[in-house]
Amino acid sequence: MSEEIEETEIEETPASPESSVEATEAEAPVEETAAPAQPEPKKKRKRLPRGERPQKTRPKRAAATGTRKPITRQPKPEYSRGRRQERRGVVVSSAMDKTIVVKVDVTKSHPRYKKVVRRSVKFHAHDEQNAANVGDVVRIVETRPLSATKRWRLAEILEAAR
Repeated sequence: MSEEIEETEIEETPASPESSVEATEAEAPVEETAAPAQPEPKKKRKRLPRGERPQKTRPKRAAATGTRKPITRQPKPEYSRGRRQERRGVVVSSAMDKTIVVKVDVTKSHPRYKKVVRRSVKFHAHDEQNAANVGDVVRIVETRPLSATKRWRLAEILEAAR
């Protein structure tokens, strides 16, 4: 693509005024002997070099009046992180070290048929003190990924197993 642009520039721009004179003298006899003169079609330039392109005018900004205020960084507002999800479930397994498996039952009515549908999901939760045992009712909260499967943390034990 760039080779084509360079070639068109070389053809269109004469190297020196002497060569342009020779070119006009060479063309003159050919036109006299040829049939009636036909206008040559203009060569179309596909792309103008950047310097020859028309310049876009941009509106001028108003002159600054007075002095500018120095840029000062505002203190970050104190806010809690995004609202963490909480779930309540029953501990199914506590065999792993510092990890419990919590079974959370979700009951919701079907949108169309209104039948109550019960679903259960198991979550791996982080239990730092190994406090929870099988059968305990616990509250877990969502947290950052702690391992490949753990995304929850034990918040509190609501009911101990009997």
